[in-house]
Order: sequence, then structure tokens, then C-alpha cells
Amino acid sequence: MLTCKQQVARSSDYLDGQLTFRERLLVRHHLLFCPNCRRFIKQMRLLNATLKHVPQAPPADLEATVERMVRERSRHQKGD
Repeated sequence: MLTCKQQVARSSDYLDGQLTFRERLLVRHHLLFCPNCRRFIKQMRLLNATLKHVPQAPPADLEATVERMVRERSRHQKGD
């Protein structure tokens, strides 16, 4: 059986489908018995899904958006 350290080292390759059949079996066997590594894999899947929704380049109007946010924040702070 893999150790947790070995499991973590293989996690990215496991999620990317880059392990051999035998390596996948070892990972799945470890995950069957290790709730901490199952949680780690679940978090990595969530992170991967989240990163897919992050834009590759900043929006064209980034400066205007930041300025608007600063103005809104100042206006709300004055109203407190």
C-alpha cells in the first residue's frame, strides 16, 4: 500500500489520468482506506474545477473596474 506521501506525489498524475493501470490501482487502494487523502483528492478536484473558470487574461477594463470598486468602498465607508 502507498504511504500518504507517495499518494500526494501521484495525485496530479492520478487526476490527469497519467498513471499506469497498476499505479491507479495502488492509488485507489490507498484512497479506500485513507480519509485524509480522499479529502485531499476532493480538494484538488475542486481546485482544478475552480481554476478552469478563472479567466486567462485580465479583463480589458480592469483599471476602470478597480477605480469603481474603490469609489464604491469609499462611499459605503462614509455612510457607516
